[in-house]
Amino acid sequence: MKIRQALISLSDKNRALEFAQGLVAHGVRLLSTGGTAKMLRDAGLEVIEVGDYTGFPEMLDGRVKTLHPKVHGGILARRDLPEHLTTLEQHGIPTIDLVCVNLYPFRETIAKPDVTLAEAIENIDIGGPAMLRSAAKNYTGVAVVTDPEDYPALLAEMAANDGALSAASRFALAKKAFVHTARYDAAIANWLTSLDEDEQPQAFPEQLQLAFDRGETLRYGENPHQQAAFYRDPQPLAGSIANYRQLQGKELSYNNIADADAAWECVKTFDTPACVIIKHANPCGVAISADLLSAYEKAFQTDSTSAFGGIIAFNGTVDSEVVLAMNSRKHFVEVLLAPAFTAAARELLSSKQNLRVLELPLAKVYHGFEMKRIGGGLLLQTPDQFNVQPSDLKVVSALAPSKSQVEDLLFAYRVAKFVKSNAIVFCGRGMTLGVGAGQMSRVDSTRIAVSKAQNACLDLAGSVVASDAFFPFRDGIDVLAAAGAKAVIQPGGSMRDEEVIAAANEHGLAMVFTGARHFRH
Repeated sequence: MKIRQALISLSDKNRALEFAQGLVAHGVRLLSTGGTAKMLRDAGLEVIEVGDYTGFPEMLDGRVKTLHPKVHGGILARRDLPEHLTTLEQHGIPTIDLVCVNLYPFRETIAKPDVTLAEAIENIDIGGPAMLRSAAKNYTGVAVVTDPEDYPALLAEMAANDGALSAASRFALAKKAFVHTARYDAAIANWLTSLDEDEQPQAFPEQLQLAFDRGETLRYGENPHQQAAFYRDPQPLAGSIANYRQLQGKELSYNNIADADAAWECVKTFDTPACVIIKHANPCGVAISADLLSAYEKAFQTDSTSAFGGIIAFNGTVDSEVVLAMNSRKHFVEVLLAPAFTAAARELLSSKQNLRVLELPLAKVYHGFEMKRIGGGLLLQTPDQFNVQPSDLKVVSALAPSKSQVEDLLFAYRVAKFVKSNAIVFCGRGMTLGVGAGQMSRVDSTRIAVSKAQNACLDLAGSVVASDAFFPFRDGIDVLAAAGAKAVIQPGGSMRDEEVIAAANEHGLAMVFTGARHFRH
């Protein structure tokens, strides 16, 4: 289908002039509105204002300008129906073959901290979505363009086909346009339904519209009999796993991505060089140190058995020394993540064709919501962004922790945030010593953590312990004290806190409360 007449109306004029010039070079007549028409005219292009084209001027402060039969008739008429074409001829309506429109900046408007409802309402586009939907509906005869990134490819196709665009291209553009208008309306609905009767924003909208783009169709889900796909946010936040660039290795699986996300979210919370090893969504080894090599050495010690086939994340540039240390242990790894890799490290890793290596930017940014699908609904919550600080600690035992114990307690509590509940984490000298996860009782998690440390031949004498939630009974304190721990961090809040504190004092333990729980299910 040859493009003869195009309507261009843009709030985002990025690359618009170049696109319009390309259309004119193919003999396309230009229609436009307001500021876009002025920009094109100032650049020396011949352009017809929509008001002159329809014979009806813009009105109501620009609210009505393209809502006219000469515009929508020219877009919506089916080119394969003679009666439609006859109607156009009777009313003197030429066809419009290409519609290039983007919409009022509603999202940018509501992002302003002091935006008013009136200001937001004025930035709800009416004519733009109507034209886009009309053009997309009639894609067999109209090309609809919503994305400046598509301009060069469209001009190239027109250049190769005497000014024409294929049916396949028009269909692809139509799908993109419907997504564009759907997400625009979703942003409006989400924002408006989050306002209360006093027009004040609330944390959660009454009706929630979601939008994600399919990235990859995966080989299967958690198990081979399940199908799966990875969907990304349209604009993933900096520092999120969706921003990964795969440098080598097999394609990622469902479990790879889920575990990689757990590893990345954990490692990026630390300010010093850190290594996190994840197995089945739980940290099996975490350490901080002066450099990544020693952090890896310490993290691996925690549970070398579970580390086999795990996911490793670093929060700094991985060099050849780290890779050589992994190779010397014949450490089989499913996925390796880091913000960067040196050329020498890349060369060493290249021999491991099955190892998936991901590079992604490091940023401590969190999504606005966490989501969990349940039968017939969706659970939504704000992310757990609490990272315990020294000022958050309340000493409740007779013995106060030493400075070095406080450092290990803070580290242990950050790790516990990423361990499935019930979570117990033994730590010492900036490394995990034993991790107990996912048990129905806290004392069982404590026993498992002790057993893990013993299996790794790690001495728990003088260690510290983090619990993601309060100890409901003193039994967990008795177990960790018998293992050699000397300090405990927990949120507190149990009806038996006094009993637990008395047990700590009886064993000569320092105990601090944080007042913040870290359940993770």
